[in-house]
Amino acid sequence: MKAISAAPNTTSLFRRATNRFKIPVPSFIRNTMSDSDHQSLPPFSSPRMVVKKVLAKSQHEGDGAVVKRAIGSRELRNLDPFLMLDHFSVSPPAGFPDHPHRGFETVTYMLQGAITHQDFAGHRGTIRTGDVQWMTAGRGIVHSEMPEGEGPSTGLQLWINLARKDKMIEPRYQELLSKDITRAEKDGVDVRVVAGEALGVNSPVYTRTPAMFLDFVLKPRAQLHHCIPEAWTSFVYVIEGEGLFGSTHSSAHHILVLGSGDGLSVCNKSSEPLRFLLAAGQPLNEPVVSHGPFVMNTQEEIYQTIQDYHYGMNGFEMAKNWTSK
Repeated sequence: MKAISAAPNTTSLFRRATNRFKIPVPSFIRNTMSDSDHQSLPPFSSPRMVVKKVLAKSQHEGDGAVVKRAIGSRELRNLDPFLMLDHFSVSPPAGFPDHPHRGFETVTYMLQGAITHQDFAGHRGTIRTGDVQWMTAGRGIVHSEMPEGEGPSTGLQLWINLARKDKMIEPRYQELLSKDITRAEKDGVDVRVVAGEALGVNSPVYTRTPAMFLDFVLKPRAQLHHCIPEAWTSFVYVIEGEGLFGSTHSSAHHILVLGSGDGLSVCNKSSEPLRFLLAAGQPLNEPVVSHGPFVMNTQEEIYQTIQDYHYGMNGFEMAKNWTSK
């Protein structure tokens, strides 16, 4: 949602109103307001606070790749509807060779470098810095994700669960080049809207599980107030820099699980830019049973998926004789 800028007289009225009616104002908002008479006021009534803070830990995945796992670790198993979040770094010849998926969506967002994707249906493409691929695995995909060029390729990959009714739909892809991702800037806040809405602009990406995926950069001294649907699960992943999220200070490579409320306030009081992912999604409230790259609702469905993959049926027919090149 578009941030609301407050003129000095509005700030004064806000302070008088809170004093008169004894409206409690969170301390982080009071502290931010005292810094300047030109700060904006939140367009929501119930700010979300950080209820859990976890440092993403490095681990090896694929063939020689290294990821910082933020969701899907022992400290944060999953966060309905989110199943996994990896901040990956991979250089040739390492990568993520042929592997299957069923039952969820993957969002691959490139921060630097390039990754080439190819699958058993003949799809092939390369996403580069700032590009995104939103893949719905549905009933089954076998694909590879390998780095292109010299030096490390880095990015974020988020797994989003599919509802029971959508787990066996046909696979599909949505790919957006960096130049086609909706972008907005206001008062020192820059956002790339991969999915959802921010600062009055919308993304063209369709999300089967309702979700937002926003790449924010705050210049020094900038602040942000962003609305989040009250019933949605939400989190922040800090990519670079440090800042104040609600009343919690955090630095790079931490994931911050947000509690209940209808918005988030962020302030960058440092002398360097702050970059972070804000993601939110509608929880499915369904059982989650996973086995590696397969995510279903029951153990019986997992057994069936393993059989389908092994024998090349029910969505995996093209996997029998396929290998990536």
